[in-house]
Amino acid sequence: MDFKRDILPLKDIIFRTALRITMNREESEDIVQDILLKLWQQRDELETVSNLEAFALTSARNLAIDRISKHEQKNISLVEETHDREDVWQMSAHDCMERDERQSNIASAIATLPEKQRTVLQLRDIEGKAYKEIAEIIGITESDVKVNLFRARGFLKEKLNFLKRDK
Repeated sequence: MDFKRDILPLKDIIFRTALRITMNREESEDIVQDILLKLWQQRDELETVSNLEAFALTSARNLAIDRISKHEQKNISLVEETHDREDVWQMSAHDCMERDERQSNIASAIATLPEKQRTVLQLRDIEGKAYKEIAEIIGITESDVKVNLFRARGFLKEKLNFLKRDK
């Protein structure tokens, strides 16, 4: 097993998974480092792992949940990095404000989802994982993955439609 080829490319998805659970950028970066260190230390035993990505994401998910319960952190909103933003120089002030409000509403709605629904939503809709992979990562059945995804999407749709009507 080659660390640079097989394990290092997983760092971004590990980070995104940890960020969706902890809702804290610094904590998520620490989790990525801890998971990569753990994988490095276990590199000789990883030959027996059939799905390395699922193993890494399961480890990241468990560590993120452990850290939340230890620190009893409150969910905070995601802070958007400037390199992730559209070209704001070509947008009107009104368009920028609408986009920022829409993103804030989406992030707030996602943050209110139960952890399992939030994780399933991220793995399926953002990471593009298959139901089987998600079930393996989280440790639930494929049916439960579908139910959690359905409920999460329904909640978001209802919440965002409510916010739209409220204006």
